[in-house]
Amino acid sequence: MPHQSDPAYGQYSRMFISDVPAGPAGAVPRPELLRFAEEAIYIYSFAESRMVYANGWKEVLGYEDAEVSLIQLVNATTPEFAPFSNDLNDKAIQFLHSKSENLEQYSFSIELKKFHKLGHTVPLLWRVGVYKTMGGKVVEVIGRAQVNHALKFGKVMKYATYGPADKVEFEEELNKILFQHPAVSEREKEALALASQGYSFKEIAALLNISESAVEKRIRPMYKRFDCKSLSHLVKFGIENGII
Repeated sequence: MPHQSDPAYGQYSRMFISDVPAGPAGAVPRPELLRFAEEAIYIYSFAESRMVYANGWKEVLGYEDAEVSLIQLVNATTPEFAPFSNDLNDKAIQFLHSKSENLEQYSFSIELKKFHKLGHTVPLLWRVGVYKTMGGKVVEVIGRAQVNHALKFGKVMKYATYGPADKVEFEEELNKILFQHPAVSEREKEALALASQGYSFKEIAALLNISESAVEKRIRPMYKRFDCKSLSHLVKFGIENGII
């Protein structure tokens, strides 16, 4: 039996996540859902409090599609990634339940490892987004897990947000948990990568078409988070830990 990570997940998520699997119907692929090789998909219904669709999990994590539940997938996260992954999911659910417009445009991804049913770990790019809405409320979310052996894991976890014009608001909300974990967002990685090439904050702002203060807002919080005293120290830390 594979080791299971701490099953504790966010207090907010506890109200919505269940251990009810997709069942036999979940093993029947939906023609409209394209699945690539070494990719698994699930759809979880908040309305029914259960997994309503699963496909590809035998190939990715060794589980039959009919037996997969959302809590099972949560608990398969390896211990070093579980706290951040659980908090990120919790904060994302809170944010999405506070919104009523453009919901289908929101999603986020995270690089992590999950335990395979046989016990070994699997490197995954995990992306979760809104799949179905009704009356301005999220009804279903979709998750896609893609095996990616090229991922570089260090002490720092990485995630990215996607969304409409107020995508920045989504990331800023999720970023509130970053000081509790060694993690960076895609926007922070992007800015730090340019800084590592010798660009000034002013030049980075021009390249990214944002304000100089926005660049500072992306880079300076990492000083404290990773206990770095200078930009050169932060760049060195970023290289050593696979951020850039």
